[in-house]
Amino acid sequence: MPQITVEYSAELGGALDRRALALALHRTVGPLVSAEVEAVKTRFRQIEESVIGDGSPAAMVHVRIGLLTGRSVELKQEVGRVGIGLVRDHLKPVEGLPTQLTLEVYDMDRDQYQKVVV
Repeated sequence: MPQITVEYSAELGGALDRRALALALHRTVGPLVSAEVEAVKTRFRQIEESVIGDGSPAAMVHVRIGLLTGRSVELKQEVGRVGIGLVRDHLKPVEGLPTQLTLEVYDMDRDQYQKVVV
């Protein structure tokens, strides 16, 4: 915990430094929510096809950060602000391709979450 998923348009494959973004998210979000860095997990999903708005050329990055329930709204908002800033820092602009960045912080049910290390 936290569980982070980053979805990104295929056109951004070479522009998004995924590993550096994940490590930055781990080092920043983990301590922010009182989680050990070793417990933070990030997975990336490339979006092969998407349509944004009127269909003009555009790309997107959407980040979902799952936190165990019990965090304040203010803390979740801070995680969102920090997270979207880190995405901006690790994404090179692609000429002629406007890119929308979005981020969602959501609650994971503390009573239902399980973790085992084998």
